[in-house]
Amino acid sequence: MIAPSKYDLILVGTGFASTFFLKKFLEKPSNASKKVLVLERGVFYPHQDRLNTMRGQEPDYKKLLTKQEDTFFNTNKKKPWVFDVNFGGSSNCWWGCTPRLMPSDFKMKTLYGVANDWPLTYEELESYYCETEEIMAISGPEATPYPMSKKYPLPSHILGTVDKAFQKKYGDKMYISQPTARASRPTGNRNACCSSYSCNVCPVNAKFTIENTLIDVYKDPRVELRYNSQVLRLRLENDVAKAVQVKSEGKTYEVEGELIGLGANTIFNAHILLNSGDTSPLLGKGLTEQVGVFAHVFLDGMMNVGASSSLSANGYMLYEGAFRKDYGSCLIEHHNLPLVRNERGKWRNIARLKFVFEDLPDNSNSVKLSENEEKPTVDYKGHTAYADRAFENIKKEVSNLLSCLPVEKIVMDDYYQDTEFHSLSSVRMSKDPKDGVVDDKMLHHKYRNLLVMGGSAFTTASAANPSLTISALSLRSADKLFS
Repeated sequence: MIAPSKYDLILVGTGFASTFFLKKFLEKPSNASKKVLVLERGVFYPHQDRLNTMRGQEPDYKKLLTKQEDTFFNTNKKKPWVFDVNFGGSSNCWWGCTPRLMPSDFKMKTLYGVANDWPLTYEELESYYCETEEIMAISGPEATPYPMSKKYPLPSHILGTVDKAFQKKYGDKMYISQPTARASRPTGNRNACCSSYSCNVCPVNAKFTIENTLIDVYKDPRVELRYNSQVLRLRLENDVAKAVQVKSEGKTYEVEGELIGLGANTIFNAHILLNSGDTSPLLGKGLTEQVGVFAHVFLDGMMNVGASSSLSANGYMLYEGAFRKDYGSCLIEHHNLPLVRNERGKWRNIARLKFVFEDLPDNSNSVKLSENEEKPTVDYKGHTAYADRAFENIKKEVSNLLSCLPVEKIVMDDYYQDTEFHSLSSVRMSKDPKDGVVDDKMLHHKYRNLLVMGGSAFTTASAANPSLTISALSLRSADKLFS
């Protein structure tokens, strides 16, 4: 065993949750002399090496990287869970879609009588949304369906011909240029989006990542960053999180911390707490994400051209309403990939839409312990009927919804996509401890020096992409704890 040492703050992971918390933490004058340890399970796998790998030029260390499928046991082989275990976390593989949650998303119980309300409101998070959008240099429209106290820092991406037809019918607040961390013009260390539809590894480094924008946070002299360091569990004593147990290069050691923050993903935050003996009734339960389905729209005499980013727009026509007491909201995405019809004179007369439905946390979907202390079991039974009913509604509404377009035919998938790439809600926020594990600041209800951040803390899974909200919640948490 390595001799234990002690830090003022220990953070687990280097993705959105940990990095945005750390940024705000370091900005506080009261933390000028604090000592911070960040434990990263993976390694630094830089953007240029990722690009080289895509070109078939793998770096020598590529074979040593941990494969995500080797990090957990999956009881549902049809359901993948996608994430990145290296520096920067899922900022490396996300597509940069950054809509805000709607005010109604925070009040599901009050407004619709389903699930639970979040322990904070949209209004309490709004200024942190603005701050996150500045940090990420979000490109977004002037008008939005949600209230904004500040404009987006970069201009919106250009809408295509299909988008303009939608916007003419539904207005500029119901159909908008997608708010996105794919830059609309060069900014900082990033180029403008090339609209290549290969955003998981952006070929021109246009989307925000921890590496291209916030890597200097980890160069602060107060911060020590250790790679290849998997946190297995916490030492919990007398309602206090005393230390973390770390495995690195075959050795196990312990490090003590005054404040400990779990910023891994939804699967591993829950697993670390379960390994630690945390007995919170809802810990690990409610694992969820949105579900989505594609539709291809064949157009009569209209070319789908002109959009300037890979996902050009979001439609909110079916997002809000009293129907949410019965079935989920739907966020519409226009996927601007280079589709071609194999018909003379109609090559560009096609559009691809995605309907993304919210789902409700179901306690039968869970993260569990296994016989291997390093690998949790993910037991996902499936999405709920709440999402299924939203899908059935789209089937009935789609022709009317697309009536502003010259439609030849609509070909809708009759199955959900395997994943929306967003794992959520295994360590939920709640006002009352009986309804969750952490409070509105993401502090554990019992262990008051323990933070559990990221998508794992989401009370519900709205139809909107979660990464912007994850980051804003971390900024708020650090701000409230160190005001």
